Amino acid sequence: MGQRVDFVNVSTEGLESSPVADALAGLRANESRYFKNKYDVDFVVTPASESTDRIDYVAHILENERDLVIAAKPLETAEVEVDGIRWTHVFYEDGLAINVLYTLADAGKRAVGFKLSDGMDVPAELADRFKFARQKSKLAGTIRGSFFVIKGEY
Repeated sequence: MGQRVDFVNVSTEGLESSPVADALAGLRANESRYFKNKYDVDFVVTPASESTDRIDYVAHILENERDLVIAAKPLETAEVEVDGIRWTHVFYEDGLAINVLYTLADAGKRAVGFKLSDGMDVPAELADRFKFARQKSKLAGTIRGSFFVIKGEY
């Protein structure tokens, strides 16, 4: 059973074990606000223990595309499908959020995005491989983000 993320009253529920729980909750709320404002869709998160298929899907893409294995523990996932695009999100205990944007039609946009919560260090597995741009957010403070384009079919 999932939980709708409220971007007005930001909660750390489900993220309490993270050392940057407040910032990660803000990052999660920022994603929720984006989907509500752009697509009028609720952003619903599910505990990692109940959504291993999503975690495996993201891990499979990371490993196949860039030989990446994320060391952090996944806490929650979310999946939104709208306008022929599926977004799969995984929120990790260290404050990392990964999303896979995958256009279901052939020749559409497909990419993996990384977002770092305010106050967390860049994970070792990403440090020398990606450059992170900064973005200010009222909900999440400073978000550092990067991405890569997916070349394979998933």
